[in-house]
Amino acid sequence: MKRRLVAGVDSSTQSVKVVVRDAETGELVREARGSHPDGTEIDPQIWWEELTKSLSGLLDDVEAIGIGAQQHGMVVVDEDKNVVRPALLWNDTRSAKAAEDLIQDLGGRANWAKETGSVPLAAFTVTKLRWFAENEPALAKKVTGVMLPHDYLTWKLAGAKANPTTDRGDASGTGYFSASENKYKNEILKLAFSRDLSVPDIAEPNAIVGETKEGIKLAAGTGDNMAAALGLGAESGDVVVSLGTSGTAYAVSDNPSFDESGIVAGFADATGKYLPLACTLNAARILSAAAKVLKVDLDEFSKLALASKPGAGGLVLLPYLDGERTPNLPNATGSLFGMTRENMTAENFARAAVEGMLCGLADAVNALVELGVNPKKVSLIGGAAANPAVQKIATTLFKVPVAIPPVAEYVADGAARQAAWALSKEAALPNWKVSDIVLLEPDYRPEVIAAYSASFKALHG
Repeated sequence: MKRRLVAGVDSSTQSVKVVVRDAETGELVREARGSHPDGTEIDPQIWWEELTKSLSGLLDDVEAIGIGAQQHGMVVVDEDKNVVRPALLWNDTRSAKAAEDLIQDLGGRANWAKETGSVPLAAFTVTKLRWFAENEPALAKKVTGVMLPHDYLTWKLAGAKANPTTDRGDASGTGYFSASENKYKNEILKLAFSRDLSVPDIAEPNAIVGETKEGIKLAAGTGDNMAAALGLGAESGDVVVSLGTSGTAYAVSDNPSFDESGIVAGFADATGKYLPLACTLNAARILSAAAKVLKVDLDEFSKLALASKPGAGGLVLLPYLDGERTPNLPNATGSLFGMTRENMTAENFARAAVEGMLCGLADAVNALVELGVNPKKVSLIGGAAANPAVQKIATTLFKVPVAIPPVAEYVADGAARQAAWALSKEAALPNWKVSDIVLLEPDYRPEVIAAYSASFKALHG
């Protein structure tokens, strides 16, 4: 019997990845990729051009496709669905003051947590809309609708004729959607932009929302973190730490979360459950920046870090190289503490960079635990998760075993799995297994976390 094929896309900040997989087993058939320019804003047409180039010749015999993409990006369109300005991305922090103003406008953090499950930060779409309305009013007058990156690409694949659609997972990262109530908060959207805007329809997790001109069915798509959870096969209670351009720690949950501190965002997942998540702006690029300082490649950087002992001889790096989202310090810069003539070695500096990156994510996991998550293991994924030093040092900073799944494009895989689910018309997700997972036992060193916390308090209170 002829096998059925599905495709999944990961349209991220820096690149686009596409996988084609067997709809029943998840076996990888072929893949492709393209690149995006670095930055905090981009013309969405670039995403579309790179996607279409990557898909060229790849979709023969593919029956369905799903799009996973970076969360929060603000794509604003006029009444003819023309893009009005370059999309503001999740890592653009110019809306930090807008976030503070919106928190006050709705009566404080507790009200935001109650209404949407999250307290808005500069990353969130809702704050970008406020900044846009206040700072570019002439352009803002042209806008009639707002989409997210995955909404835009799915709509373009459908031929830009149908109404835009989204899913509750990606919508839950906007700041104007309630995961617990499963609906948009139009009054909050109006609070941000001073008038009503059209928003994509919310599709069911396993819905077919349209088809391409070639007749390939379109799944609802979702945000990148939601797609990665699908690709990993994460279930209730599983904790994932993703180390890409940003760092995220999240867990699949049966219950919504409402964290008025703002550390944990109360997102939905792509299956009908929830995905409480904490995010740092700084992750893998900390390592590449530190390696550049040392004038070594990442392999040599890893060897240097492993040649140092836990605690890096007293060096502590607060790695806020691009500002920070968690903790909410959008204008912060990186700081190196504890320098002496004896400890200022390449080995200690390399280890301090890895420990600094992971300590922020360890704090994020602890925040999930405080909301009731009970992790039995932490799964490391993303580009930096393949680094041997990251893997080894992670065992000293998490209290539970560290799982290392094989290197894969989990966001694209999750989007493909969603497409297979929609194609099957079954109630349950297809049972794609992730094999060859390496499990590392914990070697927890609380003194490293304590030194990181002390350094943070000394600088930021």
